[in-house]
Amino acid sequence: MAVCKCNKSFADSYMLLKPEDARFLDLVHVLHSGNLANRKFVESHAEGDFDESFRHRWLIFVSILLQKFLMLLAKPLAFFGSSVEFFINLLPLNGGFFMTLINFLSGNLVIPDPTTPNFLSCIGNLDARATLDAIARDDSKYYVSLAMMASKASYENAAYLKALITSHWKMEFVGFYDCWNDYQGKATTQVLILLDKYEERDTYVVAFRGTEPFDADAWCTDLDISWYGIPGVGKMHGGFMKALGLQKNVGWPKEIQRDESLPPLAYYVIRDLLRKGLSENPKAKFILTGHSLGGALAILYPTIMFLHDEKLLVERLEGVFTFGQPRVGDEAYAQFMRQNLKENSITFCRFVYCNDIVPRLPYDDKDLMFKHFGICLFFNRNYELRVLEEEPNKNYFSPWWVIPMMFNAFLEVIRSFTIAYKNGPHYREGWFLFCFRLVGLLIPGIPAHGPQDYINSTLLGSIERHFRVD
Repeated sequence: MAVCKCNKSFADSYMLLKPEDARFLDLVHVLHSGNLANRKFVESHAEGDFDESFRHRWLIFVSILLQKFLMLLAKPLAFFGSSVEFFINLLPLNGGFFMTLINFLSGNLVIPDPTTPNFLSCIGNLDARATLDAIARDDSKYYVSLAMMASKASYENAAYLKALITSHWKMEFVGFYDCWNDYQGKATTQVLILLDKYEERDTYVVAFRGTEPFDADAWCTDLDISWYGIPGVGKMHGGFMKALGLQKNVGWPKEIQRDESLPPLAYYVIRDLLRKGLSENPKAKFILTGHSLGGALAILYPTIMFLHDEKLLVERLEGVFTFGQPRVGDEAYAQFMRQNLKENSITFCRFVYCNDIVPRLPYDDKDLMFKHFGICLFFNRNYELRVLEEEPNKNYFSPWWVIPMMFNAFLEVIRSFTIAYKNGPHYREGWFLFCFRLVGLLIPGIPAHGPQDYINSTLLGSIERHFRVD
């Protein structure tokens, strides 16, 4: 095995994948040779327990190949995404197709600007709902609904967020932060922080942005199956840890010296803001939330709080609410989190909608050994709730589930036309979302991961008794 370069107080075992160092022939050799230690794109140390089965090597092969492919496509993918967002914003800003044509011919065409409050991302165009009117402030589901709305809003630009939070939600916009991935030298993690003041209760909401559809760097984070084993904690997903601000050779030191000219690391900028805000306001508390990749970061965040014994933050953390969250660690890590969340009376609810593919990844099997933990609030197509230890079809790629999932996706397409009549105009779905739902006829788990069904689940599902926010 390679010589461990990590601070042993941080990690006692690890496997790091470095796709930028991998050549195609190197990848091919991985498939027929278990000697990964000699591959320059794999850095590992595992005290003799490193799994080199063929299936594990195949997963490494696929992970690195997909990451290299995304690296090649990064610029064209970003350009394509910008073009799609330009088009889907162009029509609404000009009053529809015919008014767009008239404005173009008359020289009055309104050009979308991605930095303005009226520009929506692809995620925002899938579900343009922005108000909190559907849930009353004194409703027990209010903060879960707010968490999901903040998770969805985190995909938007800073100008949109500031206008939304201050003008429409009547809350305090604390900030929107582009944070550094210390490995890649890029600002790849975004965090929204707001303060909700209501009667005798002040609540900070920390919402991590999930994977943007056309962001190759974020997709590489998702596909990275690197891991770190931390003494007394367990194995954790390396890609997600890097996105949160892990520093390769030292992990998460309690204090760091940062170059102010560079973007901050996510964990530290959030910690410092919360320390200051909670110290100045004894009645304030906070919740962590996120959709998709954002959900993974939201539940990893308190792990570092526990490791650093951040008493103030641990005492004031009321809940972690994740939506469509992937797995983030092994069974030892799951047990560590169960114990610490319970000892500190911190609510953790993991929302899973129907056939969403993301909560079923990475695999929970003998090769990858990723495990979920916490209450799973599982919603079917009718937003009916089941409280489970694990969602059905836990690894997604089961031949027995193909036909039921495709049939369900077909019914979801039909529901696009009927949900507004059944539940009211707040649930009306637009043409862009309808087109996205058609993708589900081929890959059912993709549209099911969108924010629209998670918002509906928080509004229509009977979830009150399964969480507590005092």
